[in-house]
Amino acid sequence: MEANDKVIKQQINDCIELLKSIFGNDLLGFYLYGSSLLGGLQKFSDIDLFAISNRATTHQEKEQLEKALLKISGVYAVSKDLKPIELTIVVKSEINPWKYPPKFDFMYGDWMRKDFEAGKVEPWPTKELSNLALVITQLLLSNKVLFGLPPTQLLDPVPYKDFVSATTKEVDGLIGDIDWDTRNVLLTLARVWSTIETDEIRSKSDAASWAVDKLPVEYKPVLEKAKSVLLGKEEENWEDIKDIIRPCANFIIDQIKKQKDLIDTSDYSKRSIKIA
Repeated sequence: MEANDKVIKQQINDCIELLKSIFGNDLLGFYLYGSSLLGGLQKFSDIDLFAISNRATTHQEKEQLEKALLKISGVYAVSKDLKPIELTIVVKSEINPWKYPPKFDFMYGDWMRKDFEAGKVEPWPTKELSNLALVITQLLLSNKVLFGLPPTQLLDPVPYKDFVSATTKEVDGLIGDIDWDTRNVLLTLARVWSTIETDEIRSKSDAASWAVDKLPVEYKPVLEKAKSVLLGKEEENWEDIKDIIRPCANFIIDQIKKQKDLIDTSDYSKRSIKIA
């Protein structure tokens, strides 16, 4: 095992022990998902973790979680070995039986680090999170148990229509971030496009490759560069292709909307999502 792998394994183990100490027997399951299982962790990847509990956390427990996770988690684009942690905790009764949009109980992510360091215990504006439909679908498909019961014993399957709605919900808003979060926006759009066109969940790298094959020739360099930066093969400098970034993103958004319209007007009762 490489040194970085050992560090990542220790981060995961630290999270497991943290949750056990807080929830005790109320911790029903703890799972790994995301990049770790879809093509492997890349330079900018988080460690995506998901926990199911039998009860909600108290205010004091949230403070305890945040204080510990600020130390366990790496800092995005700063830490050398530690990876940023993204941890979501849900209460079983809030997501089973399934209802849309689903709700989480607690979340930690590096984008909230400054809020947590400033003492904000619940920096999120709402606990409703449509994206949980994607996470739960992936959990059920990958079945990567770190602790507790298999996800199939705790989670309801997400209806196809809810999965598609959650996948496409934030598409219009992404374009507003294209100038300052170029790589993430492009790779997210590529993944959304490939997912609803094929009903398959791919890694961001594989989704970028899929999108390059589908794009008009003038836009191919945009996703090729996004993939190369993701894999650490190029630096994040977009100056040479800046004039075609937004048109490329808008083209992908148009394709997503066309496919979403087709899905909305078709019989989707026999369609399902799988991992590519």
